[in-house]
Amino acid sequence: MKKAFISLTLLAAAFTAQAQQDVKFQTACHPEDVKHYDTKTLRDRFVMEKVMEADKIHLTYSHYDRFIFGGAMPVNKTLKLENFLELGLDVDKTIKDKYFLYNRELGVVNCGEGDGVVIVDGKEYALSPKEALYIGRGHLGKDKKGNSIDVNKEVLFRSKDAAKPAKFYLNSATAHQHYKTQWITLDGRKGSLKAAVWGPVGTTEECNNRTVYKLIVNDVLEEGPCQLQLGLTQLNPGAAWNTMPPHTHGRRIEAYYYFNLPEKQTIAHIMGQPEESRVVWLHNEQAIMSPEWSIHAAAGTYYYTFIWGMAGENLYYNDKDEIPVIDIK
Repeated sequence: MKKAFISLTLLAAAFTAQAQQDVKFQTACHPEDVKHYDTKTLRDRFVMEKVMEADKIHLTYSHYDRFIFGGAMPVNKTLKLENFLELGLDVDKTIKDKYFLYNRELGVVNCGEGDGVVIVDGKEYALSPKEALYIGRGHLGKDKKGNSIDVNKEVLFRSKDAAKPAKFYLNSATAHQHYKTQWITLDGRKGSLKAAVWGPVGTTEECNNRTVYKLIVNDVLEEGPCQLQLGLTQLNPGAAWNTMPPHTHGRRIEAYYYFNLPEKQTIAHIMGQPEESRVVWLHNEQAIMSPEWSIHAAAGTYYYTFIWGMAGENLYYNDKDEIPVIDIK
């Protein structure tokens, strides 16, 4: 009876954890096929319709570079980032501790209005809005006795005020090297690294005046280069366009998360090959995957903020192939 009770308790705990975290999957698509997608198919293949939900973690696992993006919004609960089957750890029976960051790195940005806390193996990192945390790969190898050396096994998310919750946007890439946890703030206060602020860039005449906050990039971090790059771009009042002229990266993918967009306003995200562009209309707090073969540009009916996250072959922010405006079709 006692064993049965313990089994039921563990099952209930597993069910509760699963209920707090939802994972959806996106399959990679050939650009020649994407030309023929209707609106619904295009959205199904690339858009993350719901990123933030109270007391939930929503993740999208993309087959593009095995990139994961999504959101954690703790309101009345502390949320835990969980391992799941498709991360592949359950297949290897020699891995005793199966946790999300075993062979991954994670970038976190607070894009809510309230302060939050990210707790990594018991250590708390306070994140105000527009601040970020980089958490490195957890598995470090084995010691001389063959015992596994692991860190960053538990990642928790908490809001300081339920009335004004934090909203943590998450990006994760596979990692083959461990780098230390690094906290990035706008003011570079004690214990943190200072974000690189670029701008305002663009012009009022071109409707693309904006400020770029480079958060998890290799010219900001003390340790690297990591696979993941992540930052935030804020359009200034009167601006609508980003990025124009558009660009592709060719060597890496990007995921975009749009937020701070007023109700009843919308964004036209432009993707596809330069000669076969497609428009995907997005609302506040929605995200989209941009494959390495796709251009990226966007225009809103109101100025907005977005987070860009990148991973792939090239590790540097300025690696991009600009497309002349007159070549877009």
